[in-house]
Amino acid sequence: TAASMLTVLDRTKTSMGARLLRRWVGRPLLNVQELSKRQDAVEWFHRSAVRRSRVTAVLQKIADIERLINKVSASASSPRDVVSLGRSLAAAPEIWTILGEDEDAPAIAWITDGVQDASETVDLIGRAITDDPPLNVGDGGVIRQGFSDDLDRLRNSSREAQDYIASLEKTERERTGIKSLKVGYNKVFGYYIEISRANLSQAPDDYIRRQTLVNAERYMTPQMKEYESLILNAQERIVELESTLFRQVCRQIADAAVSIMTVARAIAQVDAFASLAEVAERQGYVRPELNEGDTITIVQGRHPVVENTIEAGKFVPNDIRLSTRDEQVIMLTGPNMAGKSTFIRQVAVITLMAQIGSFVPADSATVGVVDRIFTRVGLQDDLSTGQSTFMIEMLETATILNHATPRSLVVLDEIGRGTSTYDGLAIARAVAEFIHNHPRAGCKTLFATHYHELTQLADVLPKVQNYNVAVVEEDGEVVFLHRIVPGGADRSYGVYVARLAGMPSAVINRAWEVLTELEGKPSATAANGGPSPSTAEAQQLSLLPTMPPVIDELLALDVSSLTPLEAITKLYEIQERAR
Repeated sequence: TAASMLTVLDRTKTSMGARLLRRWVGRPLLNVQELSKRQDAVEWFHRSAVRRSRVTAVLQKIADIERLINKVSASASSPRDVVSLGRSLAAAPEIWTILGEDEDAPAIAWITDGVQDASETVDLIGRAITDDPPLNVGDGGVIRQGFSDDLDRLRNSSREAQDYIASLEKTERERTGIKSLKVGYNKVFGYYIEISRANLSQAPDDYIRRQTLVNAERYMTPQMKEYESLILNAQERIVELESTLFRQVCRQIADAAVSIMTVARAIAQVDAFASLAEVAERQGYVRPELNEGDTITIVQGRHPVVENTIEAGKFVPNDIRLSTRDEQVIMLTGPNMAGKSTFIRQVAVITLMAQIGSFVPADSATVGVVDRIFTRVGLQDDLSTGQSTFMIEMLETATILNHATPRSLVVLDEIGRGTSTYDGLAIARAVAEFIHNHPRAGCKTLFATHYHELTQLADVLPKVQNYNVAVVEEDGEVVFLHRIVPGGADRSYGVYVARLAGMPSAVINRAWEVLTELEGKPSATAANGGPSPSTAEAQQLSLLPTMPPVIDELLALDVSSLTPLEAITKLYEIQERAR
């Protein structure tokens, strides 16, 4: 399966625990008190590693109780399903015993609150169903000996008749003196006595011919026919009675479905908490501090998925602070492939992990709970509806702007890149200004962009802060440090990335020539495929409005104090300077 936050966190041992953990990820909590309860439970399992190991050993023996009881209630269960349900319910008290060994464990005591006793169901299944029943009731051997007197009598009658048939071969050999005589059974003719053609003259007169073969004759006797009827009738009645008894047992189990589901829910919670604790211990996660505030502070945060896919210790952690009051919009610039997208997603993932009750990959974290996490990342067309990449981008961005609140967290990755440069730049700036200025928005936002002009917004919008991904240039080579540092970046290093991707050198050299022409600099392609060290930095067009000096001069004029001649003279002077 594709790597995801859920695959990192899911170390559950039961299907119930896995489903519950998936639901938690899909429905994070807003209530700090409820989150604190979950965190306490995770911390208990994190601290009690030995007990956690014993609990998980029991969990591995437990089947999917929720699905099994639903199958039983829907009359769709097999005998093996019922036995599996009974064994799973019988294992649950082992878990409660382990949890109860710690007298000072209020952190987990609430998990078993409301769990109802399922021992009667366990006892019923143990008394009624054999340990290793067949898959289908009709195959027989489902109901345990001693559960039904009527069934036991039928089985005894059938067994006695079968014993008679089994002893008949020996008896008839002695009576007839035919040593090759055999007693057998097939579904067409039933039970028979077979005598080879060489010994037909020795067949007793009371034998009734049943079937003629090439080298033998098959017979039966009146007494044999009587026992055959007894066996076949008994077996038919046994199958019918076992089916009836099995349905009755299933109905009794279904009547206890409510109490059984309380057990299943508690087991699922134990499994999910133990899973989160195991991951936290293995990966070095910490318990985040949660509050109702408007600030998110993460110290040395790591992306849990990316960290899991690279060599241990190689991931570069980073800090972040977001606040509705001051650092509301983080404008993140930097080269391609430097880690901008990883960082902004990392913040969203850590926030989500905190709001399901999980520990998080960081040295420390304080999270003011958010009501929603919005993301606009990635590019793709929707051919089925005829929507272009840019249209999808705009629809998703519109959804964010129309529904975000001051308590939301927004992650925007390269807004506007699906259209022309100036259109995209204009839209990106307008979106950033709306998020900053609109009182209904005001959401904490991570805004990754290649439009370096947007860094100028920090000069005019007080809650916009510029950050960039650090890069070092050495001998025409670019080294990505993956560290987030204050300030804006002024280059994207796109041609460097193209070279790393293996583009032909002719393409790279031509790209440098075109780039320097576009930037208004003399072309200088270095021998190593990059620009010469003397090449000046790229000149960026200012996106923010600037006033020509003549405008300031016009605004400063006191028109009412000028004579008509002075006014005309002044106008000529300004016109000359403006040419």
